[in-house]
Amino acid sequence: MKAAVLTRHGGAEVVDYRGDLPVPEVGAGEVRVRIKAAALNRLDLWVRAGWRGLALDFPHVICADGAGIVDALGAGVTGFAPGDRVCIDPTIVPPDDPALRTGLENQTRIAILGEHHSGTAAEYVVLPQRNLLKMPAGFDFGEAAAVGLVGVTAWHSLITRGGLQPGETVLIVGAGGGVNSISIQIAKLAGAQVFVVGSNAEKCAQAEKIGADITINREHDPQWSRAVAKLTGRRSVDVVVDNVGAATLGQSMRACRIGGRILIVGGTSGYGFDLNVAQLFTRHISLIGSTMGPHQDYERFMQQAFAGRIQAVIGARLPLHEARQAQTLLENNAVFGKIVLEI
Repeated sequence: MKAAVLTRHGGAEVVDYRGDLPVPEVGAGEVRVRIKAAALNRLDLWVRAGWRGLALDFPHVICADGAGIVDALGAGVTGFAPGDRVCIDPTIVPPDDPALRTGLENQTRIAILGEHHSGTAAEYVVLPQRNLLKMPAGFDFGEAAAVGLVGVTAWHSLITRGGLQPGETVLIVGAGGGVNSISIQIAKLAGAQVFVVGSNAEKCAQAEKIGADITINREHDPQWSRAVAKLTGRRSVDVVVDNVGAATLGQSMRACRIGGRILIVGGTSGYGFDLNVAQLFTRHISLIGSTMGPHQDYERFMQQAFAGRIQAVIGARLPLHEARQAQTLLENNAVFGKIVLEI
């Protein structure tokens, strides 16, 4: 079996293209999928670098997102048949976990494909039945793969955890990342007015193309929280989406109105933050964190994508054997949107 793998932790040089991996066997309750497209996330770079406590079996197949065709069924699988077109929910939950009964199974001991589990950048992947969703005929495999992890993450944060309402104002800090490009569209779909802080004029223009109402170029307005206050008549915004972390949370606090919410699903600039507690309680600001999302949110989001209400933002499509180049593009922030590996 062909696959893109990590041979060890390190730089882009540890990403390898292999053609000698065994085809995985399907077990009870599992489905084998012949993958047609996989997609990269920032997570792939962190897994490649490694962290204390992350123990991988090398070679380790990369990528959390994928879509393809059902190839084989394990005992007890119902609702799927060989030949079905499917996309993949990247959150793995132990089958005996009580959280599966709550509808919030992401708030338990989850794992993510491509992180603790072998990923999707391979010709074949075996998954629990619950991780699959049928795709409509004609829907592009690459588009389905591109929106999986970022889609369920953004939907759960904005809609389920954040409770976004029609008529509210949303500020999204950063324009080009996968979660942010989807968050722009979800916020518009929910009936919100969307402000976006972009790193340059090009990314601001791209954000406008996918639905941003107002963009702020931080090259011209490095104190973008002041620009937000001016644009809103000093009211500031109801909701801030800040997945950058240490470098931006101070301004996000200032850009958030009294009684507003700040939504956080990551911290690409670092996790430490000098919190002004007085600012937090005197302005009644809620900090809301979340990771991934339950399968019901994955289905809700993907149905919006299937209906054409959410568009995959794909910056590049590369063949599987160019996975190393794909990671370099991602690491250098060289594309707007997602990078898809076609298999």
